[in-house]
Amino acid sequence: MFDRGDLAICDFNPSWCLEEQSVNARLALVTVVDDDESVRESLPDLLKELGYAVEAFASAEAFLASDVVERTDCLLLDVAMPGMTGPELQDELTRRGRAIPIVFITANHDATVRPRVMASGAVECLFKPFNESALAEALAVALRGI
Repeated sequence: MFDRGDLAICDFNPSWCLEEQSVNARLALVTVVDDDESVRESLPDLLKELGYAVEAFASAEAFLASDVVERTDCLLLDVAMPGMTGPELQDELTRRGRAIPIVFITANHDATVRPRVMASGAVECLFKPFNESALAEALAVALRGI
């Protein structure tokens, strides 16, 4: 560092800059909640390739019992699951005051599903199988501003 009048100027050190960014940067945490094991195994790999940190749970109850709830930036949430459904989890999170952007995913191509979950505040509802670009776009919308 050198002093020019009363303005202190640091030498630019690119390696220090990169180290500082990696220490301060935090990947957005996308949590997958889906009872389908194949989804829980494949989707995290894709999400990591897209640059996100990922956690996955087989049920809404397991997610709620974890410490991941408070760290989750976005939920990829199956609509229909045994036990607590995706919309029921959304309601429970609202009741707890935890506003997490939700992208619903579903294999149910019933025409009433998407309007119902969107009316409840979902960012998007993707029908399985969905493509990478649709997922990436939904996540970009959900995570805008974090």
